[in-house]
Order: sequence, then structure tokens, then C-alpha cells
Amino acid sequence: MGKAGIAIHGGAGAIARASLSMEQEQRYLQALTGIVASGQAILAAGGSALDAVTEAVRLLEESPLFNAGKGSVFTCRGTHELDACIMDGHTQDAGAVAGVAHIRNPVLAARKVLENSPHVLLSGDGAEQFAREQGLELVAADFFSTDERWQQLQRAQATQQTLLDHDGAAQSAPLDADRKLGTVGAVACDSNGHLAAATSTGGMTNKQPGRVGDSPLPGAGCFSNRRVAVSCTGTGEVFIRTLAAYDVAALMEYSGYTLRQACAHVIHDKIASLDGSGGLIAIDADGNMALPFNTEGMYRGYGYLGESPVVAIYRTR
Repeated sequence: MGKAGIAIHGGAGAIARASLSMEQEQRYLQALTGIVASGQAILAAGGSALDAVTEAVRLLEESPLFNAGKGSVFTCRGTHELDACIMDGHTQDAGAVAGVAHIRNPVLAARKVLENSPHVLLSGDGAEQFAREQGLELVAADFFSTDERWQQLQRAQATQQTLLDHDGAAQSAPLDADRKLGTVGAVACDSNGHLAAATSTGGMTNKQPGRVGDSPLPGAGCFSNRRVAVSCTGTGEVFIRTLAAYDVAALMEYSGYTLRQACAHVIHDKIASLDGSGGLIAIDADGNMALPFNTEGMYRGYGYLGESPVVAIYRTR
């Protein structure tokens, strides 16, 4: 049986143009550390991988530092459309929501879809009605708004760009918020060797309303089976076209790749060959982890049971 542990990401992208204070970087590193520790605590108490990734992503959604839940980016109409997916590797059950604007924690709605719906993916008003029936917290649309994200939209519209998520908090974030791919996610292996993955996002700044990226699509931005769990962040359209998360699992199953080989091939060869950028986090049933990215940085962290969380933003080599 593998080593129990959890890994998280908060988006990938380019290093901010502005020189940042250590205090600004520490805000992100402290948030990542606390969220990894929360996942570790669930696993240490005998909780499931599914519970650990649910709580980790919920906490990432609650932090305005990341583009998911509170602090989500704006569409070109100045609205929010949030997506999330969760997958249980042991059963390969999955649940997802897309294009929601009032569900406080989309990952909790995705979990309810997994547990209580015959469907895999619910969108828009139907997803919100389902969440209401499940007793989840709904909020006013402006709950997700922050001044930083609004300024990010103004910059994007001034330059007529559609920006990948996090790409917009240039003065206050280690990764350039105007050029950042702002998805969040978590993968975990529990003490039973069971795996799970979850991914959540606010989408792309200045995106067309109705646009759905890879995050809520099982196999594209989120995937788990009994062999591996994967959560992606990056150029969503390219991750969809390559079925990036599933491709990691397929390379391991059909080609005998190790976890690291499969993840590196997907991110550095396949995604990059289509001019895609981003990264992923993955864990296998033996507890091995991989956190590759082809951008200048990726908000990331991981921790095994009984060990201190390890967190980073920039390349370490």
C-alpha cells in the first residue's frame, strides 16, 4: 500500500513584472501551507482521499488569492461563471458543475452530483437548482467579486485580450495575474491506497459567457482511477483537446510509463506542442507525486502523513 499524502495547486503562469515584497509571497505560501496541512489532518484521522481533496479545494475556493470561488475572475460582461469537478478513483464515480454563479463552493456541488445524482455534469441554472435542493449555500453573484479581479478585467478589455485566469494581479501576486492560468485543484492518496482528484476554477478573465474549459470535464482537467489521480491548470482548450488528465493515466496503463514520465510527456511534449501552457499535479497508488509545469511558476504544495508541508511558487531548478 502506498504512502498517504496530498498535493494541491493554485494555478500556473508567468512571474509578475513588478518586484514583490517577501510579505506578498508569504501570503501565498502561508495559504498553501495551511491548506496542505488541512488535507493531511483529514488523512491522518483516517479520512478518505475524496474527503481530503474536497476540503482542500473548498479552502482554495474560500481564499481570494486564487481564481476559484471567492476571487474568481470576470467574464466580458462583468459576471462570474464557476466550474468544478471531483472524481473518486476507487469507484471512478465523478461529479461536476459548470457555469454556475451563485453556489458558494462549486466543489461541494460537484461532490453532491457525484453522490446524489445519476448524472456526471450539471450546468447553469440546473446545477444551481440541484445545489439548492441539496442544501448547499447559495450567495449573491457579487460574493465572488474582488477589486483586484475587476481591475484585471479592465486591463484585459483595454488590450482586447482573453486572459488565462490568474493572469491579472500584477502588483500583488507572485505570478502575473494578467498572464496566469488560475485554476485550483487537489489530488490525494489515503491510508487505504484509494485516490481522488478535484479541480475548480473561475475561468478566464474577459471570457465569452458560456465558455467551459477543462476544469469540470472528467478526463480533461480532472481524472482519477485506481492507478492515478490528476488535476490540471492551464490553457483549458488545449487540455480539453488532448484529454490531458486522462492521458496521464493512459500512458501509465497502456505504455508502462512511470508517473513522472507520463506527467512530463503530457505537459512538456503534448501540451507544449500545441502552444499550450500550464501544469498538473498527480499522485499514484504508491504515493508517488509529480507536479510538472511548463510556465515560469505554479502555486503548489504537497505533504505526506507525519511530514511538514512543502510549498513553492517558482521553478526550483
